[in-house]
Amino acid sequence: MRALVAVIRRDLLLAMRRKTEVLTALFFFVIVTSLFPLGIGPEPALLRKIAPGVLWVGALLATMLGLQRMFAADHADGTLEQMVLSPTPLVLLVAGKSIAHWLVSGLPLVVLAPVLGIQFDLDAQALGVLALALLLGTPVLSLVGSIGAALTLGVRGGGVLLSLLVLPLFIPALIFGAGAVQAHTSGQGAEGHLSLLAALLVLSMFFAPWATTAALRIAVE
Repeated sequence: MRALVAVIRRDLLLAMRRKTEVLTALFFFVIVTSLFPLGIGPEPALLRKIAPGVLWVGALLATMLGLQRMFAADHADGTLEQMVLSPTPLVLLVAGKSIAHWLVSGLPLVVLAPVLGIQFDLDAQALGVLALALLLGTPVLSLVGSIGAALTLGVRGGGVLLSLLVLPLFIPALIFGAGAVQAHTSGQGAEGHLSLLAALLVLSMFFAPWATTAALRIAVE
């Protein structure tokens, strides 16, 4: 656990030294989600209907901005090879990097989303469901995205390839996350969608670090 905490702390410190990259993703999320109400117009019913999809797509794209950098710096300076050779299980170190990525890229989106949801005329309960859905779904994006980041590590044009690999895998989280808010606003209840998101999170926490570890070993070799 000391190694896990050390990896998380190290990645957070490095992220704070590169504040521009972190703020770029946040500004991207704010700008993308704010353009839709301006372009569509002040129709409350229409804004409430599109709000879940717009906010979730914005969060998904903002998360993807930092995926390619998850292992790139460590691969470039030789740190990744030292992690592979370390007596600490590599899967534990990979899990730490995924957690750090979520803390930097996912958690701020969870905090910002309810504020941005106000411009879509969502009520307080719908904003709470949105925040809870993002709290369950954004870790899935980081965990699954780490697999794509490892598979495209060191590949020329890896950013485009990364998008092609992970976007189809993000679709279930997008469907259930946006569907939770839509189900709540229509009076059907969001419990089923949130339960499926939680199940996706559990599966991702178990399988994604192992798949990422295998991909990283291939990239290093």
